[in-house]
Amino acid sequence: MTLTTIKVDATVRDRLKAQAESYGRTLGEHLQALAEREERDQRFARLRADIHATDPALLVEYEREVAEWDTTSGDGLPHDDYSAR
Repeated sequence: MTLTTIKVDATVRDRLKAQAESYGRTLGEHLQALAEREERDQRFARLRADIHATDPALLVEYEREVAEWDTTSGDGLPHDDYSAR
């Protein structure tokens, strides 16, 4: 792994360092976690935008299909427990 130096205001550095310490992480680990959280937030924002842009007729069809699948949970068949295998 190659290390580098980044320049930030000392106040920002101190805040990040205090946050890292509160999580028991190094500053580098904390910056990695923040970067991952930002990437996750961006993925969810794109997903929300895609859902919002979906044709309402397709959403109705999706909800109908989900409702049909939900009825299978009450079909009276025994539940298979694969976690015991």
